Amino acid sequence: MHKWYVIQVVSGQEKKIKKSLEEKRSSSGMDEILEEVLVPTENVAEVKGGQQKISEKKLWPGYILIKMLLTDDSWQYVSKTNGFLGFLGGDKPNPLSQKEVDDILKDLKKKKKGVVQKHNITIGDKVKITDGVFINFTGKVIEVFHEKGRLSVMVSIFGRDTRVDDLEFWQVEQLPTESEVN
Repeated sequence: MHKWYVIQVVSGQEKKIKKSLEEKRSSSGMDEILEEVLVPTENVAEVKGGQQKISEKKLWPGYILIKMLLTDDSWQYVSKTNGFLGFLGGDKPNPLSQKEVDDILKDLKKKKKGVVQKHNITIGDKVKITDGVFINFTGKVIEVFHEKGRLSVMVSIFGRDTRVDDLEFWQVEQLPTESEVN
């Protein structure tokens, strides 16, 4: 029976190794043995130069999921692939449980449908301004414009609340919440 395994590969080479495993399987007689190769990714939105760009980000850099029938031949086929470092579990690869596989595939399906913001700043977060006229001031985020890559912060200057608009995400540093400090 085909089972899912996690293999460790050279980081940054995941897609190349996936392609290599898939392209060589017919000529190596592995069509029936090697069922699926998966590089877990998600779509991430980021604003650069005023333009929102969506890029694909690997969820587990250096790891690939592979669904196969584990035999001596399939083990040799996978382990001789350039960039392969090892199976999770060492000399005796351990397959993922069905629950783990179901959870992973469900999570990946959900991530493929949506787009995650690179900056996880929300209204009410405490931030420190790290660039511009108000450098080193801390305040609370009052508005977030993910599509523009900008936000507004309320800071206290001489005891008065002052709104600082049009800050870019890179101009602030998110501060830990009260619960993260304790």
